Amino acid sequence: MLGGAGLVLTAGPAGAAEAAYATECIPPAISGLPPVRGTTKALITAPAEAKVGDEVEIVWKTVQAASKNPDVLDLGKDTVKPSGTITLGGAATGTLNVEGPRQNPAIPKNSPMVLSDMKAKLTLRTAGELTLTPDKYTINVNRPISTDTKCAPKETVPVAARIRVTAGGGSTTAGGTTSGSGGTTASGGTTTSGSSTSGATTSGGSTSGATTSSGSTGGGTGPVDFPGKTVRTTYTCTPPGPASIQAPITVNARKQGGDYALTVKTGDSVMNSPAPLPAGAMKGSMNVVVQGADRGTVTVVGEPNKAPVQAGKPVGIGELKGTYKPGATGRSTLSPGKLTIDVTLGGQKIVIPCTVKGTAAVSLELTTQQQDGGTTTGGGDSGPTTSGGGLADTGGGDHGTLRALALVAGSVVLLGGAVFTFTPWARLRGRR
Repeated sequence: MLGGAGLVLTAGPAGAAEAAYATECIPPAISGLPPVRGTTKALITAPAEAKVGDEVEIVWKTVQAASKNPDVLDLGKDTVKPSGTITLGGAATGTLNVEGPRQNPAIPKNSPMVLSDMKAKLTLRTAGELTLTPDKYTINVNRPISTDTKCAPKETVPVAARIRVTAGGGSTTAGGTTSGSGGTTASGGTTTSGSSTSGATTSGGSTSGATTSSGSTGGGTGPVDFPGKTVRTTYTCTPPGPASIQAPITVNARKQGGDYALTVKTGDSVMNSPAPLPAGAMKGSMNVVVQGADRGTVTVVGEPNKAPVQAGKPVGIGELKGTYKPGATGRSTLSPGKLTIDVTLGGQKIVIPCTVKGTAAVSLELTTQQQDGGTTTGGGDSGPTTSGGGLADTGGGDHGTLRALALVAGSVVLLGGAVFTFTPWARLRGRR
C-alpha cells in the first residue's frame, strides 16, 4: 500500500495485477442514502505480449467493490450488472469500456456486492508498452426497480496490467500512426473524452446511466431549465393509508414565456401491488407550495396507470406535472406540499390525503415576474390552488403515492432508503 493506493501482484495470466484504490460510490437518488467511501480492488488481466494488429481480450475482475449492499433490501439472483472504464496509457491513450453480464448470486442486505467479470476486446495499433488502469464503474440493479450506483476513484489509481506490443509484419512501429481522433470508440457508439486516440481501438459494452448535460439555455434569453434539489419529505396520511411515509422529492421547472412548466419527481419506484388494479384505477396529485414574494399552491398531476396490474406484481408511477403562473414579482421558493391519492375499485372511490409533517424543505427557488391572471395570489399563507395547467384531474401519482397504497398485511415496501410494514387494506379489498 502506497499513499492509500495498493498494487498487489497476484497469480494469473502474465500482465495481470490487482489494483486497490480509494473510491466514492453515489447511491441512486431514490435511496436517500449518502455517498459511500470505500476501497475498490480490481484485478485486470491481459496478455503480457502481443503484436500490432492483434485483438486481445481484457478482463476486469472486481475482487472487492467499494460499497456493500446497504441495509435496505436483499438483491435477488441475476439482478446486478456491472460496467466500467479502463484507462489506456503508454502505447495507446483513451479509455476502454468494459461490461459484465447480469449474473450474481442472491446478495443479502449488509453483505459485499458480488459483481460479474467485465470484459472487452482491444485491437492493438501501435508498438510499445500499453498500460491498463481501472477507473470508474457503475453497478446497475434491475429489480425491484432499475437503479445505478456510480463509483469513481478518489485518488490516483495504480496501473493494473501491461502489454508489451511488438511490431507485427512491419506495418506499424512504436510511436506510429494514430487511429482516428476524438477519443477511443466503444461499441454502442460511445466515445470517450480526450483530444485524440493513439494506438488502439476498443470494443465492448458502453456504461449504463450516461451523464446528461445540465440545464439548457434558450437562444441567449437566459436559462430555460431550472433543476431543483432533492429533499426528503415526511408525510402523515389518514387511514387506510400508512401513518407515515417518506419520499425524496425534486421540483424542476422549465420557463415558458413568463410561466413555468413544473415537473415533480420522487424517483422511479415500484412496489408489489396490494390488490389487482385495472388500468386507470390509481391517480394522484400534489400541491407544490409557493412562498416568498409569491404565495399559494400549484397542483401537479400525473398520468394514470396505463395497464392493469396483478396483485403482488410490481407497478411504477411516473412524473407529476403542472403549470405555475406567477402572481408576484421577486424571489419565490417551491416546496413539496399535500399529496392526495385516489383509488377506484369496483366503482367505489377512496381518497387518501397525506399532509407534510413539519415544514418541507425548499426544492427550488425562482426569480419570477407577475403574470396577468396569475394562479397564485402574491400574498397570504396558502393562496388558491391552480388547475395544474389544464391537465386532467386524474392521473397516477408519484411513487410516494403508490407506497401509500401498500396496505397488505405484513407486506414490506421500499420507500427511498427506508422500509415500512403496513396494515391490511381490507377496506380496499372489500370494495372491489
